[in-house]
Amino acid sequence: MIKNVHGNTVDHLGEAIVAGRYGVGASIPPEPLLCLELGVSRTVVREAVKSLIAKGLMTTGPKVGTRVLPPEHWNWFDPDVITWQSQAGLTPEFLRDLQDLRRVVEPAAVRLTAERATAEDIAQIEDAYAGMKRAVNSGGDYVTFDLRFHQGLLRACGNRMLVQMSKALGALLRTSFEISTRRKDGPRNSLPLHREVLDAVIAHDPDRAEKAIRVLIDGARTDIEEVLASRRRLPRLNEPARMLKVA
Repeated sequence: MIKNVHGNTVDHLGEAIVAGRYGVGASIPPEPLLCLELGVSRTVVREAVKSLIAKGLMTTGPKVGTRVLPPEHWNWFDPDVITWQSQAGLTPEFLRDLQDLRRVVEPAAVRLTAERATAEDIAQIEDAYAGMKRAVNSGGDYVTFDLRFHQGLLRACGNRMLVQMSKALGALLRTSFEISTRRKDGPRNSLPLHREVLDAVIAHDPDRAEKAIRVLIDGARTDIEEVLASRRRLPRLNEPARMLKVA
C-alpha cells in the first residue's frame, strides 16, 4: 500500500524511535529542521507527532516538551509498531514475548471456537487450510493463508474482544509464520498439525482443539529458537510474504 505524506512522515519518525536513533527521554528534532529534512509542512509534522503519541511512542507536556517514551509504553498491538520493530531488527525478547502471548490467547480462543463455530466459520477456515496445502504442494504464498487460518480460528470464537484482538495480532502472527517457513520442510511438517486443529473444531471437541493448538504453538516456538540459534537473517514485515517453491 502506498502511503501519503502523513503516513511517510509517521513511518520516518516511528522507525527512528524504535531503532533507537532518538533515545528514551530525548526530544525529536525541532519542527523547522524536520520540515527541511523531510520536505513537509509544519502541519504534517505536528499531525505525525500526534499519531506517535497515540501509539504510545511519545508524550508531550507544557513543561517537558515532546519526548520519547520507553518501549513498555508503546502499543505493541499496533501493526505499525510491529513493522518498525521488524525493520529495526526483531530481538529474541520480542519473539519470545510473542510466543508467550500466543500460548495465553490462542488455546482459550480455540476452545471457544470448537464450541461455537458455525458452518460458515468452518468453511472459511477450511478454505484457508486448502490455500496452505496448495502452497506446500505446488508452491506459492503459504504465510498469507496460514495467517487467515489462525485469524479465522480467533474470529470464530464468538467473543467480540478476542475478535478485535485477532486484527491486532495479525502483524505479530505473521512474524512467527515468516520465521517458521524458513525452516526446511517447516510448512509441510506443520500442515498435519493444522489439520488436527481444524478436525477438532469440526468435531466441536474443545479439549482436543486446545491440545492441538498448543502442539502447533510449541512447534512454532521450537522453529523460532532454532532460527535464532542459527543467526540467519530474520524476516522484515515490509517485505512481501515469502513464496514456497516446489522441490
